[in-house]
Amino acid sequence: MKIIDGKHMVMGRLASLVAKLLLKGEEINVINCNSVIITGNKKNIEEEFFEKRSRFGSSQKGPKHHRSSEKIVKRAIRGMLPDHRVGRGRIAWKRLKCYNEIPEEFKGKEVLEVEKPKKIKSIQVVHLKKQN
Repeated sequence: MKIIDGKHMVMGRLASLVAKLLLKGEEINVINCNSVIITGNKKNIEEEFFEKRSRFGSSQKGPKHHRSSEKIVKRAIRGMLPDHRVGRGRIAWKRLKCYNEIPEEFKGKEVLEVEKPKKIKSIQVVHLKKQN
């Protein structure tokens, strides 16, 4: 079991790294999903996200776009996996857990920290859930 700290990591890079590890058979826990960043222009990112959130139809049909940070990150990781509904994609998907903060059971354990990006235009995932 590996614990990955998502603090100040770019969401796409985090998602591809986690997807590779999941497909190799690792059990992955991603912590600090609130602090994961999405690169780009803040205004464009917010507009795109809230446009997805504002679409509505039958409550039974998707796609569903969550507001909670850990589910936004988890969905990005799901997009990097092969079909998450069947086969090895489903098996890998079941090995993933995401958390907004550090749970008590992981405190004091070894955490894998990946290289942080340099100063770039970005927005934290937690800012998307605060509005609307």
